[in-house]
Amino acid sequence: MYIILLLLLLSIGAGHLLRKVRFVQKVEHGSRYTIFALLFVFGVSIGSNKALLENIMQLGGRAVVIALLGVAGSLVAARLFQRIWKEGKGGAE
Repeated sequence: MYIILLLLLLSIGAGHLLRKVRFVQKVEHGSRYTIFALLFVFGVSIGSNKALLENIMQLGGRAVVIALLGVAGSLVAARLFQRIWKEGKGGAE
């Protein structure tokens, strides 16, 4: 886990240092397709896991609740941040 976080931090630093290089600017377009491919492979691995598929309803119900609470929390935090940001700029619109 620490290796993944370290790699992420190093790559963020490299991206920041190399942000004006043309190749790095074009990487953003390819990353979208890479994420789609990773999601597809992840779905295939989930679909091939028999134990997971047998328990999908039990696990899925909890996952839906966690996801909905996460989205709700994000919306509340975004709204609070928006209000604080507007007040800091000198007025509400």
